[in-house]
Amino acid sequence: MNNATDTDKYTHALDEKIVILQECQRDKKVTSCSKCEAFIGCKLRGEYVKAAYESMTKGKQGSFDFN
Repeated sequence: MNNATDTDKYTHALDEKIVILQECQRDKKVTSCSKCEAFIGCKLRGEYVKAAYESMTKGKQGSFDFN
């Protein structure tokens, strides 16, 4: 797979998780996951965090430099 396709794949997955997370926040009437009572251990948030990490690393293993 080429780099552009990889980028599109991970960006698309992240975009989908963002939409789902925002719908959940609207349903629960919160503006942030940290304001939700289900914050710790939330499956949706965990999936979003994973998608965000994969988007930043483009699916490659290893650490991510946040600088």
